[in-house]
Amino acid sequence: MTLDLESLRLIWWALLGIVMIGFVLCEGLTLGVALLLPMVAKADAVKRLLIRGIIEPLCLGHSVWLITFVAVLFAVWPTAYAVSLACFYGLVFLILLALLIRPLALHYLGEADNNRWRQQGYRMLSVGAWLSTVLFGIAIGNVLKGVPFHLESDMHIRFLGDVFGLFNLFSLLVAATCLAMLAMHGAVFLQLKTEGELQCGAKGLAVRAGLLFLIGFTASGLWITHLEGYHVNSEILTQAASNPLSKFVKRGEGLWLDNFEHEPALWVVPVLAFIAGIAATVLALRDKPYWAMLASSTCLTMVVLTFGVSMFPFLLPSNISLNSSLTIWDSSASQLSLEVLLWVAVFALPLQAIYSRWQFRRLSNKPELSE
Repeated sequence: MTLDLESLRLIWWALLGIVMIGFVLCEGLTLGVALLLPMVAKADAVKRLLIRGIIEPLCLGHSVWLITFVAVLFAVWPTAYAVSLACFYGLVFLILLALLIRPLALHYLGEADNNRWRQQGYRMLSVGAWLSTVLFGIAIGNVLKGVPFHLESDMHIRFLGDVFGLFNLFSLLVAATCLAMLAMHGAVFLQLKTEGELQCGAKGLAVRAGLLFLIGFTASGLWITHLEGYHVNSEILTQAASNPLSKFVKRGEGLWLDNFEHEPALWVVPVLAFIAGIAATVLALRDKPYWAMLASSTCLTMVVLTFGVSMFPFLLPSNISLNSSLTIWDSSASQLSLEVLLWVAVFALPLQAIYSRWQFRRLSNKPELSE
């Protein structure tokens, strides 16, 4: 059965969301545990147990989700990929440096015999996780706010901003919310996998991080109601060849809520994110880590879906040249490319999900960590 171009674009938009959810759930878990390492474990022996028992077995496999996300963006929406690199080159460079700290720190910890040097390795691991999470959050905040770029008639990309302009108040709020969200996710997982004093410490961190996430998520939502969003106010050519300059875009306050106003049932998504965040916090407080982990995973999934539903059909809006904004309809690869790539995804994504699940199963067979 041959799918039309509109259906292929919609399917790939959904697959991009699935990959993003997989990345947040899996890599977010590793980042969450790493950034909490100095707070949840004081003794050197406990830190080594957490690193060898949780971070090391998971970090390599979970990084594949980020690679898959970049690969999908590159292959399916090459224009969006090119514009993202042109606009976020400074952030991308910093993110790569932050992500490289983790394997370097793990190798360093495996070789260091001196306690003083090992402490430096633990700090490197935690700092890398903090930086990665904050920088990812800043990138997401700027995508919502709009990026200052312009596409010329020959598709030449002009970035009209600078790296420092990406560190605005809204993106910093989103980054803080992401930090609290992943801290909650990592703390709940530590509560599930540990016992004794270590479990009590993870419980306290899960509750505090959960409350901070709920505050940040609420504040971000309220800000978005007054943030200038984007809307295509010309005919949307869902079957036409990709041309980002073939449409007209308007910007206005609260337009990111436009999809929710047209389909009120979509409000279930952010409401579920908030309820799941409350449930994860309460269940962690009541020493039910298994159910708290399910609630935390649901919360992260709903947060990603809230982001996707709010922005649809935009991938990367421009706040300088509105008509240069990129959507899923006008920046994709050709129909043949999308069809071929879809067959690759049909086999590759389930295998990746099975592999991630196997990693968690293998981790669950390890003995409980205790302080």
